[in-house]
Amino acid sequence: MKPSAPLQIIRPVNSLVAGLAGILAYIIATGTLLPAVLIVFGMILLITAAGNVINDYYDAAIDAINRPDRPIPSGAISGREALALAVLLFLAGNILGIISAPLPLVLIAIINSFLLWIYAAYLKGMPLLGNLAVSCLAASIFLFGGALDGWAGLMANLPVAGATFCVMIARELIKDAEDIPGDMAQGARTFPIIFGLKKSLLLAMGASVAGVLITLLLADRWGSLYLAGIIPVDLLILAGAFRAVKARTVEEVRRSRGATIIKAGMFASLVVFLAASLLFR
Repeated sequence: MKPSAPLQIIRPVNSLVAGLAGILAYIIATGTLLPAVLIVFGMILLITAAGNVINDYYDAAIDAINRPDRPIPSGAISGREALALAVLLFLAGNILGIISAPLPLVLIAIINSFLLWIYAAYLKGMPLLGNLAVSCLAASIFLFGGALDGWAGLMANLPVAGATFCVMIARELIKDAEDIPGDMAQGARTFPIIFGLKKSLLLAMGASVAGVLITLLLADRWGSLYLAGIIPVDLLILAGAFRAVKARTVEEVRRSRGATIIKAGMFASLVVFLAASLLFR
């Protein structure tokens, strides 16, 4: 194993960003920032890194064709070494939680670790189930951060997680619609390939609407000024979904830039959630 291989395979930037998102999630839940958020940061960083490694472990054969520069196919690290590193990182993240975190946080860490492994091994190639798994993992960041404050913090962030889950499903489906030709060439069985482009885009539109409706419910918590901030963001998300749902071909889906617009809306919504949690408690 090359000395730099472990750092390469954990994708440190990706892991750090996930950890920082957990800190933001705690702020959204409580409106405060305490040194204990470093526990959340550390747990998410380690478990995300483990997920990246186990994903590369199961994708080694595909990466040997599509991405031969990746650590495993390039020979920088062996499959056995990568598997051992993934297990070590999963254990480190969960043990950190068991030692120092509230029970809700530990439970989410264990569930996410299991889901990351199952996704890499089985769910990635299954229509819709893979999309649902990715959306669950993205949404759980908010539950993760909130759970540092116990069950109350978890419940406080439940609507935010729910909205994220729905909008992520929409984005995942649109991305799969964009990738139909390449996925078909590789024998993938995504939702758009099995059920068709139109049904996929309609489902994406419905998921976007559901996510937007959940964000509006948070006005009861943060008030009318929050509502004034989130409505333009919601309209941006709906615009992305609507542009995609009008498409009749894969090329039109790509030109719609629906997935990119929805992603921009998700980042903007995070800013609104964060501002609301600090200003309107």
